Amino acid sequence: MTAATAEATTDDSHGYSARHLSVLEGLEAVRKRPGMYIGSTDSRGLAHCLWEIVDNCVDEALAGYCSHINVVLHADGSFEVGDNGRGIPVDIHPKTKLSGVELVMTRLHAGGKFGGVSYTASGGLHGVGASVVNALSARLDVEVDSNGATHAISFRRGLPGEFAEAGRPNARFKKRSGVHQVRKVARTTTGTRVRFWPDMQIFLKGATVDQAQVLDRMRQTAFLIPGLTIDVRDERGEEVLEETFRFDGGISEFCTYLAKDAELVDVLRIQGRGHFTETVPVLDDQGHLVPTDVERDLEVDVALRWGSGYDTITKSFVNVIATPKGGTHVRGFDRALIRVINDQLRATKLLKNGDEDVIKDDVLEGLTAVVTVRLPEPQFEGQTKEVLGTSAAARIVSQVVGRELKAIFDNPSRGRKQPLRAVLEKIVGAAKTRIAARTQRDNQRRKNALENSALPAKLVDCRTTDDRSELFIVEGDSALGTAKLARDSEFQALLPIRGKILNVQKASVADMLKNAECAAIIQVIGAGSGRTFDLDSARYGRIILMADADVDGSHIRCLLLTLMYRYMHPMLEAGRVFAAVPPLHRIELIKPRKGQDKYVYCYSDAELRKKLVEFERRGMRWKEPVQRYKGLGEMDADQLAETTMDPRHRILRRIRIEDAEDAAKIFDLLMGSEVAPRREFITAGAAELDIERIDT
Repeated sequence: MTAATAEATTDDSHGYSARHLSVLEGLEAVRKRPGMYIGSTDSRGLAHCLWEIVDNCVDEALAGYCSHINVVLHADGSFEVGDNGRGIPVDIHPKTKLSGVELVMTRLHAGGKFGGVSYTASGGLHGVGASVVNALSARLDVEVDSNGATHAISFRRGLPGEFAEAGRPNARFKKRSGVHQVRKVARTTTGTRVRFWPDMQIFLKGATVDQAQVLDRMRQTAFLIPGLTIDVRDERGEEVLEETFRFDGGISEFCTYLAKDAELVDVLRIQGRGHFTETVPVLDDQGHLVPTDVERDLEVDVALRWGSGYDTITKSFVNVIATPKGGTHVRGFDRALIRVINDQLRATKLLKNGDEDVIKDDVLEGLTAVVTVRLPEPQFEGQTKEVLGTSAAARIVSQVVGRELKAIFDNPSRGRKQPLRAVLEKIVGAAKTRIAARTQRDNQRRKNALENSALPAKLVDCRTTDDRSELFIVEGDSALGTAKLARDSEFQALLPIRGKILNVQKASVADMLKNAECAAIIQVIGAGSGRTFDLDSARYGRIILMADADVDGSHIRCLLLTLMYRYMHPMLEAGRVFAAVPPLHRIELIKPRKGQDKYVYCYSDAELRKKLVEFERRGMRWKEPVQRYKGLGEMDADQLAETTMDPRHRILRRIRIEDAEDAAKIFDLLMGSEVAPRREFITAGAAELDIERIDT
């Protein structure tokens, strides 16, 4: 490049030069890009702000200085969190000349959790928690009890100062640095209270923190720190809710609380520790980052129990911070668990020579486990701390779990020998069922390769195979006959099912595969089932459940959705499962006006009443009685096409999973093997039922 060319590229001729560059300083970057720090600006991000403040109190409890945490959800939309820990330092920081509390609240990456002196294990290690919440708050008040006095400081969108009125985020504000004393307290009284009002310029309208989410999180924290008392008060509803959590049994109690099935063996507790060396950048006296080897301790605490059910519940935590997506500590746990179980199965002759090892899915069937580790400065993947990345955790957890679990099986305590044998037998049973299912699938695939007529004979297929294709799963042969005439054979396929399929929520995989209707559905969709399900291999773009608009139809829909949820989960996640909405009523108008349809369809009782009132007001007459459809077979083909199958006129309900955990609970409640909770649910809902809506 010549000098002349270089000069040309630095001028403003292309509209881009150094003056176009922006430099975001301090907390301005947080307000500009809040999603980088809290994930989103909806309810999820708002809850994350609350957790950041709560986690600071929890870190005090982990360090042994806090025994009580108080969380208040105020009616005005603000949140308050307090503890009886040591209190944020209020003395002056020698380098910045700011008080400790102002430094923590206004500077990113400032805190007492980096050097390993104030906290040996903590959850907030990036130093951005409190300062980010401060930046995203219209107002934030801090009170610190220490040295015989209460010290206070307030902030507005990250700037320190004073408000003219207490408890009002829009009160007159004057910028001012430093803390001030508001009252005297006993010298033995220490602690911190933080109250913040989220800035609705940042958060989406309607963003809120769900009460159940707060209770679950606080209950979980109380389980993880034995002896810690957490009080929660929600003043936002018509009735004030108050809850107190304290669990002296720790994660053993947590494991029992999470498990929903009958136990095969009581909770097994595994504890241990290990050491590792980590190379981290450390500031030297000249302010340069120098790679330094640091010795670390890692504590492992695991509780696990096997039950009679099929579901797996694994909760993992690092310094009390939940890691829902696992990480290195969970990988170490899984590795040791599978190794020890296979060794025990060989030692007890439950696995013979030549038998293949059991795999992870076999061992995890019916297992409830809580895996926790504590270590200084864990390496998380992202500020939201959902995955642990510290590589040494996998090795240490694997060693501790392998050693201690082997000792439990080799030298069982009194009364545990037979339950542990039952666990091993259950795992072998799960492996045999898996192998039998795999054999059946392999046989079916070989058969499909050899035979042209692999699909069920009762399938009425369509001509196209692109994304427009739809598979209607139709209840009964009578509805099938009408649907054949009503469908568009170009892209609409029909599969009739006879009656109610198997309830797969309380049946094994082998039983599901033996059921003719379940097998036909899986075979026609053509994408496999369970963990082998491949969404890209599905033969149809949409699956539409078309059942009668009565109680039996609703039950059949529920059974089909249970099959989809357990064995074709990706179809639901992709939003490719729908429920057809056939009409309930047909109104036949007498002498309709020009351009008006003779028949009017209504899809609910409320819509029918509204239509009849409208017709009566307009002086229109209709044939009595109004036709009430009780089944799809009552419709003519043109009626079924117009109301339920024609994409131009029909109504479909897309089946989505908004909250996977809640969905699992509902399926377990309605379709699981436990009868008592379902009876309570039905009894509680009976009082809300409109008796007039029941067909008699």
